[in-house]
Amino acid sequence: MSEEKKRREALIYHAKPQPGKIKIVPTKPYATQRDLALAYSPGVAEPCLEIEKDPENVYKYTAKGNIVAIISNGTAVLGLGDIGPEASKPVMEGKSLLFKIFADIDGIDIELDTKDVDKFVETVKIISPTFGGINLEDIKAPEAFEIERRLKEELDIPVMHDDQHGTAIISAAALLNALQIAGKKIDEVQIVVSGAGAAAISCTRLYRAFGALGKNIVMLDSKGVIRADSETLSPEKKEFATQRKIDTLEEALKGADVFIGLSIANIVSPEMLNSMAKDPIVFAMANPNPEIDYQLACKTREDIIMATGRSDHPNQVNNVLGFPFIFRGALDVRATKINEEMKMAAVKALSELTKQPVPEQVNIAYGETRLTFGKDYIIPKPFDPRLIAEIPPAVAKAAMDSGVAKAPIDDWNRYREELLKRSGDDNKVMRLLMNRAKNNPKRIVFAEANHLDVLKAAQIAFEEGIAIPILLGNKGIINKLKQELEFDEDVTIIDPKSDESEEKRLKYSRKFYEARKRNGITMYGAATKMRERNYYGAMMVLEGDADGMISGHSRAYANVVRPIFEVIGRANNVSKAATAHIMITERGPLLLADTSINIDPNAEELAEISSMTANLGIAFGFDPVMAMLSYSNFGSSSHPHAKKVRDAIKILHSTHPQLVVDGEIQTDFALNKKLRQTQFPFSKLAGNKVNTLIFPNLEAANITYKLLKELHAAESIGPIMLGLRKAVHVLQLGASVDEMVNMTAVAVIDAQEREKRRKAKMSQ
Repeated sequence: MSEEKKRREALIYHAKPQPGKIKIVPTKPYATQRDLALAYSPGVAEPCLEIEKDPENVYKYTAKGNIVAIISNGTAVLGLGDIGPEASKPVMEGKSLLFKIFADIDGIDIELDTKDVDKFVETVKIISPTFGGINLEDIKAPEAFEIERRLKEELDIPVMHDDQHGTAIISAAALLNALQIAGKKIDEVQIVVSGAGAAAISCTRLYRAFGALGKNIVMLDSKGVIRADSETLSPEKKEFATQRKIDTLEEALKGADVFIGLSIANIVSPEMLNSMAKDPIVFAMANPNPEIDYQLACKTREDIIMATGRSDHPNQVNNVLGFPFIFRGALDVRATKINEEMKMAAVKALSELTKQPVPEQVNIAYGETRLTFGKDYIIPKPFDPRLIAEIPPAVAKAAMDSGVAKAPIDDWNRYREELLKRSGDDNKVMRLLMNRAKNNPKRIVFAEANHLDVLKAAQIAFEEGIAIPILLGNKGIINKLKQELEFDEDVTIIDPKSDESEEKRLKYSRKFYEARKRNGITMYGAATKMRERNYYGAMMVLEGDADGMISGHSRAYANVVRPIFEVIGRANNVSKAATAHIMITERGPLLLADTSINIDPNAEELAEISSMTANLGIAFGFDPVMAMLSYSNFGSSSHPHAKKVRDAIKILHSTHPQLVVDGEIQTDFALNKKLRQTQFPFSKLAGNKVNTLIFPNLEAANITYKLLKELHAAESIGPIMLGLRKAVHVLQLGASVDEMVNMTAVAVIDAQEREKRRKAKMSQ
């Protein structure tokens, strides 16, 4: 993708369908006059009076306790510098988005038009009653130090400058783990810090808090080594000035154990790296390009333990591992500040979490067989669902132990359950799927590439590294559409009707004829069908000329499914193919089946659909907890419709005892854990959060998923085909570009899983 095109796409993303990335959403009913009278006048007077009596009641009656102000003057925006308050607003809105999706915190961005420290501090103090916490962002040093220091002293709510402390906390956790792997002690290692800005100062202070000795630290700014004999040092630089008579990075790195880079790209040469001590620890965190290229560094030193700020290399030092969860813990105990004890607790929690067994969901997302503590895994991954349940409790407990918590927690198990209910545990499904697809992209046939939206989906899949598209259709039309979309990259285009495809078409025709000649297909009929894109594309997948296929955007579902069943067919030992949808809901992802194929499955077929859906969930990183739905609960009806669901459960409990599945059960009981626990404590579902719903018939499943999609704006991924021999998936008629991109990722992951199973079978 050209730089100009990237620029335009970024601008469109921020401008459409409405400007910006955040909005205010009501949390109370507002449909009736009574609701409005309670929300505003006269009902609102009652909480106002309660807060007047006791200001702490503001946390009881308002959203203050979950609101963090993200405040900047735009003087040090990452990678952009001093661009001013208005220009920094998109970044601050982005920070707000991260707060919400990772920790369910409402971040309100505030941009201040001042570089005056006194005015900045006074303004924040004046508006502070609105907020439960203050996240300072992108403020240049040395003013950032003074602003944070004064606000921490003068306010009674948590204040943190994330540019300083976020990187410090994450890198400190990584450093403790790297030192353990290298067999070195923090009070003995020689540390070189390239950079003397807010982040570098904060990082080095935190390392020192964990035992690093000042005499073993050398810090450099843009002029070279910061020496004690210099007469023009700021107080912060004086703190880390060395007594050593050296001037350059090259001199500083000789014999050093640790390099911390918070400066600029490509300032460390292979020669400098080779001069470092055995098992060097190198955190090259300059963005977007590190102080030394990752591949070059690993090639230069096999014994290196390396981290960067980039997501495409192991050990990404990413602030999102810290700030959402640190503020979450601080807010939840109404901490009056974020102190050193709380930051150190976050470091220790991150460090320890890295050493625990990694959930399969994370392994799957990052395309790893098994992530384990070691040189390439010294810090948790941003998509790790355990972060929300581990970091906030550690921070909250440290706040309580250090005496800054106004609302101590007494039931930690309940608190962890509450944390897991927040969006941080469930909103990462699509990011997980996309990330996994990118790890091993596959060749995916787009059978309707002469449609603009389909081609756009193929373009996004290609440019994002999700898939390698193969475009079927008229070459002239596709190339014209590619020009319109500025899709300049060279991808395979095949017109099944063209003379160029004759040899392959003839081969596919013969194969299809041999497979279907006893089903009424003649050789002429086979040749005719191979001129159709869905037949041709399916044969490409069957013959290994492609890894997967998606189709159905422009044609009725039944018309697309037919050639797929005729060409691909069901997998071995599968009597009925089926489909499932993943619905991304506020309560988390839900798997629904069968949503598109089987009209009225019998008990045996329901059991098979359930088994295939469970396998889908496992392949996508779920731990399936499955409810078999009906209008009755556990035998309350003797009607055949309810009985077939009970019979399906008996089959599953007998043939798949390891599955957490039960029924028949009504939908409200299936989704309401407390209600289910009270009424049906004997059920295998008791105490579990249901994430998979198996419907008794097609109309119930199809109606439900479409209601969720339209009435609740739930994102839909599907229909995902289950039980076919190959990774072929059929879209809903008129699927959006985003839905097609999602399904492309699904097709890639499906192909990855099949490849994995095939290799495992061959190795046996």
